[in-house]
Amino acid sequence: MENKTYDLLIKNGHLIDPKNKIDQKRDVAIKGDKIARVAPDLNPADAAKVVDASGLYITPGLIDIHVHVYHTREPEGLSVMADFHSFRSGVTTMVDTGTAGAKHFLHFKRTVIDQAKTRIFAYINIVKSGMIGPFEQDPEEFDPELAASIVLAYPETCVGIKTAHYWTKEPFDAEHTPWLAIDKSLEASALCKKPLMVDFWPRPERPYPELLKKMQPGDIHTHVFAQQFPVLDENKKPQKYLFEQQERGIVFDLGHGAGSFWFRQGVPAMQGGFTPNSISTDLHIGNINGPVVDMITTMSKMLIIGMPLQEVIYRSTVTPAEEIGHPELGHLSEGAVADVALLRLERGDFSYTDCGRAKMKGEQKLSCAMTVRAGTIVYDPEGFSMPLWEEAPQAYWEIRN
Repeated sequence: MENKTYDLLIKNGHLIDPKNKIDQKRDVAIKGDKIARVAPDLNPADAAKVVDASGLYITPGLIDIHVHVYHTREPEGLSVMADFHSFRSGVTTMVDTGTAGAKHFLHFKRTVIDQAKTRIFAYINIVKSGMIGPFEQDPEEFDPELAASIVLAYPETCVGIKTAHYWTKEPFDAEHTPWLAIDKSLEASALCKKPLMVDFWPRPERPYPELLKKMQPGDIHTHVFAQQFPVLDENKKPQKYLFEQQERGIVFDLGHGAGSFWFRQGVPAMQGGFTPNSISTDLHIGNINGPVVDMITTMSKMLIIGMPLQEVIYRSTVTPAEEIGHPELGHLSEGAVADVALLRLERGDFSYTDCGRAKMKGEQKLSCAMTVRAGTIVYDPEGFSMPLWEEAPQAYWEIRN
């Protein structure tokens, strides 16, 4: 085969690369696993394979910072297989949020993270046995030093600490104090110098505004538009303290989930000027058939609420990359890893559902046409990278070689 300048050239698409402030027609050339060049009208003769992206948006590979993909642990029964749900939605990077604690992280890494084609990072649960079970209520399970030690030992994979599911219904007592899980998690976060992600249920003993005050800049509150949070005031306007805490550096993540995104919360909040820092799914087996479905559907919901397309891409690439401490991801700068999504914006009559059994209608819908992970095409159901059948090689070995 003739040696070519590029292995893959994506032509004629509209590039949205928020980090580089590009929102116009550009070609993207890939060599090996890196972006080789971004420019208008690159010569197709220079590439071994050319993809015509006419009518499509070219974006960095999407980053979903709230998923559960530790599927090899039983009988936990929460997680999905990353590769089955990432690429079809344009996602090239996922972050598992505390499915594993310190006791099981090595098993998670060996059996899932190291085997997946999807890039997977992890938050380590402050509960050393992880999710989900009665052990999440046991103070003996909250070990800040052990959790931090795992993060420090595996800095290439671990991006922070996670806390969730602590005493949402039962009364507190002398041993189970209201802020125990939060305080232990903040301690672990300080030890490993990585952010804390909080899944939280407010109660009179631990009000939501007080949680935000306890959190440190860079810490992430996920599920921000869940029903339990007082994000709206008596006039259905976003609370002033949300803006104040966001300005202080507290990160608000969407974290859709099976019960944590309500249009009745999100629509008035966003119409009032309050926007989540990042878009994520909280994908698990309980929501893949609805209401979440996938990342691209979650992004479509933000689109119909009124978030501009460029900002939807920005909050699905640049901001999540920064939140997890990996700013080398989420953009298509020359020399960056070649994680690319080709997205289609459809117009018509569409309906979307939330976690409160309500729907919202809109005129826009995003879908994924093709995904490239580290220079390799990993999702191409419409055959953008393939010849017409009449022009295809006759023998399978010709295709493979």
